[in-house]
Amino acid sequence: MKRTIIKIDEELCNGCSLCVEGCHEGALQLIDDKARMISDLYCDGLGACIGDCPVGAIILEEREAEPYDEIKVMQRIAPKGESTIIAHLNHLIDHNQQEFVEQGIQYIMDNDLKVDLTKLRNSTSTKESNTQTSENQQNSMQIKIHSHNGGGGCPGSREMVIEKPAATVAAAHVSNTDQPSELAQWPVQMHLVNPQASYFKNADVLMAADCVAFSMGNFHSKYLKGKGLAIACPKLDQGKDIYVEKLTAMIDQAKINTLTVMIMEVPCCGGLIQIAKMATQQASRKVPVKAIVVGIDGEVRSEEWI
Repeated sequence: MKRTIIKIDEELCNGCSLCVEGCHEGALQLIDDKARMISDLYCDGLGACIGDCPVGAIILEEREAEPYDEIKVMQRIAPKGESTIIAHLNHLIDHNQQEFVEQGIQYIMDNDLKVDLTKLRNSTSTKESNTQTSENQQNSMQIKIHSHNGGGGCPGSREMVIEKPAATVAAAHVSNTDQPSELAQWPVQMHLVNPQASYFKNADVLMAADCVAFSMGNFHSKYLKGKGLAIACPKLDQGKDIYVEKLTAMIDQAKINTLTVMIMEVPCCGGLIQIAKMATQQASRKVPVKAIVVGIDGEVRSEEWI
């Protein structure tokens, strides 16, 4: 069958094994100092390993491949213990792979595995497994995300409809006052900005993935205010080595104070974090770097200094 699956450029691969560690499904192994796919059966095509690769050696491609097999994956990872199983199922939950989640949970139950399912993030299956919380309460609180078939296997391009509770939408429209823009510069696209522009000098800088601002209602007021801005898409933009050079110049020449990197939760967005890390490694100055991961529902998934 034809489906989206990862492809590794062995010439670029430096054998760091970060992608192997990040693949909970066990589809990758380090062989002869190169990351290699050991079986199509274990690759879910969601690309979690892309964000772990520091040299951009992994991409997603659509090709003929064996269908992904959740049961075989569970058989493979079960001996690794609860933490690996939870990480794997949460990975599927984050990308709306409901059918595979249900298969995984059924495998746990059928084989009497000692796995605490309350550690899983909210999904239809985990709600049914958790008898401590009423279904009505969770349904009223949860933002529902419906996935469609469009966009292939890549979570960054999969079609989804986000339904928010009526109370949440009503509260957001209590005031009819327009919210002011906090953008204090132009241009903003990473290829177009001058890293030595006055608005970057001694500034707190925000480098955001293109989609972040559209997913967050409070992006301007909470995250952009008072910062210099550069936006980029690590999946679609070309010449990302130029981004590393520009960030390095901001650190060393514009002498920025801090760098905040905001990305979406989809795996391909992790490349922006890698770009920031490469720039800080090349720069002669040291600056604090914060990574913020945003869900497609507009909620912050994680926020940490790196």
